[in-house]
Amino acid sequence: MRVGVFICHCGSNIAGTVDVARAAAELRKVPGVAFATNYMYTCSEPGQDEIKQAIKRENLDRIVVAACSPRMHELTFRRTIEKAGLNRYFLEMANIREHISWVGLDKEANTIKAIETIKMAVAKVMQNKPLYSSSFKINKRVLVIGGGVAGMQAALDCGDGGLEVVLVEKSPSVGGMMARLDKTFPTIDCSICILGPKMVDVAQHDKIKLYAYSEIEDIKGYVGNYEVKIRKKATYVDWTKCTGCGLCMEKCPSKNSYDYFNFGVAPTKAINIPFPQAIPKKAKIDPDFCRQFTKGKCGVCAKICPTGAINYEMQDEIVTEEVGAIVVASGYGLIDMDKFPEYGGGRYPDVITGIQYERLLNASGPTEGHIVRPSDHTEPKTVVFVSCAGSRDKSLGIPYCSNFCCMYIAKQAILTKDHIPDSQSYVFYMDIRSPGKGYDEFTRRAQEDYGAKYVRGRVSRIYPKGKKLVVVGADTLLGTQVEVEADLVVLATAVTAAPGAAQLAEKLHISYDTFGFYVESHPKLRPVETNTSGVFLAGAAQGPKDIPASVGQGSAAAAKVLALFSKDMLESDPAVAKVNENTCVGCLKCKLTCPFGAIQEKELRGGKIVASVIETVCAGCGVCTSTCPCGAIQLSHFTDNQLLAEVNAICQK
Repeated sequence: MRVGVFICHCGSNIAGTVDVARAAAELRKVPGVAFATNYMYTCSEPGQDEIKQAIKRENLDRIVVAACSPRMHELTFRRTIEKAGLNRYFLEMANIREHISWVGLDKEANTIKAIETIKMAVAKVMQNKPLYSSSFKINKRVLVIGGGVAGMQAALDCGDGGLEVVLVEKSPSVGGMMARLDKTFPTIDCSICILGPKMVDVAQHDKIKLYAYSEIEDIKGYVGNYEVKIRKKATYVDWTKCTGCGLCMEKCPSKNSYDYFNFGVAPTKAINIPFPQAIPKKAKIDPDFCRQFTKGKCGVCAKICPTGAINYEMQDEIVTEEVGAIVVASGYGLIDMDKFPEYGGGRYPDVITGIQYERLLNASGPTEGHIVRPSDHTEPKTVVFVSCAGSRDKSLGIPYCSNFCCMYIAKQAILTKDHIPDSQSYVFYMDIRSPGKGYDEFTRRAQEDYGAKYVRGRVSRIYPKGKKLVVVGADTLLGTQVEVEADLVVLATAVTAAPGAAQLAEKLHISYDTFGFYVESHPKLRPVETNTSGVFLAGAAQGPKDIPASVGQGSAAAAKVLALFSKDMLESDPAVAKVNENTCVGCLKCKLTCPFGAIQEKELRGGKIVASVIETVCAGCGVCTSTCPCGAIQLSHFTDNQLLAEVNAICQK
């Protein structure tokens, strides 16, 4: 066996704190190593050519590349050695950048650690066996989870590309948060005017199948072949009959239902259509407030419905769809105002959130676009905006910036002046973050042309004083305390992960961060991909982002799906679990622990029960291997013998 070792300088990233020449010299002494060298940039085209030439010149049959993380370039080097005639699994990468050079400044210690790490890789690669992938057919349909602007963009792009799309939205209408906005920054375009055509396109597209007011129940399978169970929640209205005439809303006697679309700014009817431009424009009954459900009598809507669409006996329905790829565009949530007792959130009716204020500004909102105080419905003359309400606050567990709050505060200050010319807006801010095209000019416009007074400092508390609210804060530029008597206070509340994001991630087998946002495969190079093949991200499900970024990411996710489906067959990863049927005792503990459902029961001739791995479903996580009490199940490319070889290498003096 002849092993070749190639140690990368990576400029000064590795060579700055690791003596790569010494490491190469030490590796030449290791039994089995026929060739060892160091190169400035091994991943470059000349670096790859060097590997291919060395394989042929030195007759190498195993390769170790000591460089960066295998997440970055393992596929690159696998292709390189494959072109030189070796099996792609005769490669091992030793991560001496992220694990060594970037985490320590002691060059001597780093060099010793690098040598030991590379020796471990040499020991493992000598145990590697040739593996071969197999091909399988794919289902060229795509599931899009979330009907906000990012999800709709992804669905439309996939549909226009000829793919069948299943779009699932948990609300009664598509549109997401953007449908709730009055105007968009920095152009002050009518939000629904630019979003509405997309909503209509989604409804009328012959390639898009829409499930509104539905949620993902379960997902099984693997890239190219997913089986998805969708829960169609009971609306108690037969949408095949409902015409959206609104007669039921007019006659409904129950007027105190919570309005989820308007974030509780005002109550609504127990049966309602969320907003005039809703897609689908169908009514839905809220059983928590409907008298027919709470008191057992009423039935007004059923009596006056001209099409007989009301069905009080309706139950949730589970439907199954088969798809080959999934785009997750589940959106974002907002922190609860109850988290801000110092601001009177939830106690003072005239302290509201930015999205609630947006609904007051909107002509289709509960006040038909008239800005009024929720407490007495009078017009406010002094409006205070509090930015970073929860954002960049470690005490609340939200150290990050919510991305677009600075911009929508400037927009709302401009719109306030348009609606109430004699009003005065105050903005308490920490920093103004406006990096987008035309964004900084927009915030300056709010101050210079519309007279919004920006105060750099945080608000410490808000308390009532008669009909007013006293906002107590600091002006850090002047070094003084500031008190403003306000008629209305608007909190720019922090963006959070969407409710249920963690549970959905577990169904999808994708990662999420400390804050519940989904984690991309690589923040720079694979921003819309996840570490689960066939699952892509779009919009604010990945982290706070504004409308243009969400739309761009929706199109990017669609492009990835179209690229994935450009082939009729996909290749499976052969690094999967294998069962030794001779030693398997049939306890099936592996089946119980497999997070992907890749293990099934198999009966051999003679009646013996053993475990069997569905190779196309197996993700190679190795949980089953560590669970098996008798070692009958092994993970190809990471067998016990291979791992023990690494342990022995590092333990040898």
